[in-house]
Amino acid sequence: MENKTARLSQRTQNLVLGGVLIALATVLSFIKVFDLPYGGSITLCSMLPIMLYSYKCGIKWGLSAGLVYAVIQFVVGADAVKGLTIGSVIGVVAFDYIIAFTMLGFAGLFRNKIKNRTVGFTVGAVVAGFLRYISHILAGFIFWGEYAEWWFSQEGAPFGEWAMANLDGDLFALAYSTVYNGTYMLPEIIITAVIGAIIIGVAGKQLIKDNG
Repeated sequence: MENKTARLSQRTQNLVLGGVLIALATVLSFIKVFDLPYGGSITLCSMLPIMLYSYKCGIKWGLSAGLVYAVIQFVVGADAVKGLTIGSVIGVVAFDYIIAFTMLGFAGLFRNKIKNRTVGFTVGAVVAGFLRYISHILAGFIFWGEYAEWWFSQEGAPFGEWAMANLDGDLFALAYSTVYNGTYMLPEIIITAVIGAIIIGVAGKQLIKDNG
């Protein structure tokens, strides 16, 4: 009976904490350091609350929080799918939102596998961030590849001249999606991992307990 009560109490604590951190992540997602005109931005560590939650409470809880956060992000950014066909809308919602943000829940992957909390969290955060990045790449390649030539032809576009001269077809679209999404995702991953590592290093014993 005591064990059942303890599990219920822990579950309640996890649910409350999850709600708070999802709300915090949503607020931080509106604070943008850099905003691309056609989707994507560097935010004030908006991924970090979900990642910390996953590392503290475990992957199952983290993935659940990531999924809820993904739905919120879609509702907030629903304008991005206007004008698309039904099939494209389903694909974009799946890859650019549901799968992408749910992947943040994998930040707790090394919670019980790497003893050093700072290292364990940092590696997990980088992995989770890259999984989100890959999901965005797939979305851009499949559903937004038609903008590749326009993007690379813009003055100052990273690798623009090289891509225009050396790539075509699917490779052209894949390069476009990788570069475009990388302009915001790579800095976001690095900033999140560094700030998260500092937080865990300074207050890890107080923040991270066995809540799985």
